[in-house]
Amino acid sequence: MEIKVGDRVRVAKSVVVYHNPQHRNQPFELQGQEGEVIDIILERDGKPISANLPILVKFEKKFKVHLRDSELEVIANG
Repeated sequence: MEIKVGDRVRVAKSVVVYHNPQHRNQPFELQGQEGEVIDIILERDGKPISANLPILVKFEKKFKVHLRDSELEVIANG
C-alpha cells in the first residue's frame, strides 16, 4: 500500500531519535508510535531528489520525524 499525505501511520520498526522535545538529547524509541503523514519530499526547488528519509510524520504538536516508507505501516487512510 502506498503511503500518502494525510494517512495515519504507525512506526513498525525500531527507530531511535534524539530530538523529541520532551526527551531532549536522550534516546527515544519510536516503534509503536502513531502519527500523521504531513509531507513526502520528492523534489526541491522544482527538481526531483532522492531523499533518504522522504516521509515527514507529525507525532505531536512540535515533534516531527523524517522516515522511510519501510519503517511505517498505514493504519488509516487520510
